[in-house]
Amino acid sequence: MNSSFLDYYLCPEEFARFGLSNPLGESPEFFHFGKGVTCYGRSALPAGNFPASGPRDAAPLLQVQGNEIRLPFDVDEVVENLRRERYVPKAPALSMPERLTRRAYYVARPFLPVSVRKHLQRFHLRERKKIEFPSWPVDKTVDNLCAELMALCVQAGGGQRIPFVWFWPEEYQGCVLVTHDVEQEDGLAFCPSLMEIDERFHVRSSFQVVPEERYPVSQAFLDEIRGRGFELNVHDLNHDGHLFENREQFLERAKKINDYSKKWGTEGFRSGGMYRNAEWNDVFQFSYDMSFPSCAHLEPQWGGSCSVMPYFLDGIVELPLTTTQDYTLFHILGQYSLDLWKSEMDCIAWSHGLTSFIIHPDYVIENRARRVYEQLLGFLTEECATKKFWQPLPREAARWWRERRDMRIVRSGDSWKVTGAGSERARLAFAQVEDGLLTYHVENSPCGVGAE
Repeated sequence: MNSSFLDYYLCPEEFARFGLSNPLGESPEFFHFGKGVTCYGRSALPAGNFPASGPRDAAPLLQVQGNEIRLPFDVDEVVENLRRERYVPKAPALSMPERLTRRAYYVARPFLPVSVRKHLQRFHLRERKKIEFPSWPVDKTVDNLCAELMALCVQAGGGQRIPFVWFWPEEYQGCVLVTHDVEQEDGLAFCPSLMEIDERFHVRSSFQVVPEERYPVSQAFLDEIRGRGFELNVHDLNHDGHLFENREQFLERAKKINDYSKKWGTEGFRSGGMYRNAEWNDVFQFSYDMSFPSCAHLEPQWGGSCSVMPYFLDGIVELPLTTTQDYTLFHILGQYSLDLWKSEMDCIAWSHGLTSFIIHPDYVIENRARRVYEQLLGFLTEECATKKFWQPLPREAARWWRERRDMRIVRSGDSWKVTGAGSERARLAFAQVEDGLLTYHVENSPCGVGAE
């Protein structure tokens, strides 16, 4: 029950001694674990209905015996439930009129101007404001839970610092990704200009391209993306909103998507409209995916992975979307400033997480939106330099996360050392509790050698 925690921190197993304090119930439910952490899964709480104040707190059932921490829930079960969105109630099957309406919308969508489409989407999303979980605009439940458990491990060890493999290469304090989903033919035509803007700010980004039906995809365009140092990825199959509608159709489309990935030589994928199904993810043959938002209040499909860190889904690295999309910011929220993006980035940086952006070429063509995007790039350039954030291509971030997973911390005399492929870029970090707060200290020596 400690594998998800160990995968998150990559600390020696001897420091993470988790067990169960009591037998777990039969059915999953929402419950709290202390302040600010909402869990979903089976717990040791006695059977009963929620109180009027909401989910019950399982923290009083926590037991610490020596260096063993006995929890009222299974950590792996809770983390997987959150990352795979198993807490989202299964929606009833769409009626025939609802299916026809949805299909008609996606057929008409390419011909609807934004001035019309945004009002339809605002109406559709009007009830989302009442959703309490996940928290909007960024949800860090998985990250907060892992931090709570690390603090417990430190305390159970008598305050001893716990070594772990730092989240990012060298001494980077966080990671920033800029991605571009190309939706329509106008956006396709604007891509060279968007590349020029990114190049002016020395920002490295990826372009997700729809293979079929939306627009003609020439080999010259794909070569230009790669030739100018950007990354190319597959974006759905035809972006019609029906990729995950039923299993049989999904399998047919997934095969074509995998074929395009091989043909184009891509490593990553993002579904159209951020539609997703974690239980079907193993069909894809990508190295990484970018289709799971941290919080999806304003996405067509509600839910969220509740994390701002990369993680693995059936061997595929998931790079979650952790900020509000440009279309949502401009046309659903009606904001043309950096305020929301800055607050999201501050929240993510507090957990040393991944800040990922989707900027569509289609929605930064007009001057006002383009100016906001240029302001964002200027802000990111400054933040990455002053706060030491890493700004790689998505494939580089995914490759690092895959390398990091296979690293180990071993004793080296009275010290600790990071071993494994790529460990020359890794850094040894220590978790400790100071004034009641979990803090991290990152060693700056290569190969991760430091004092215990």
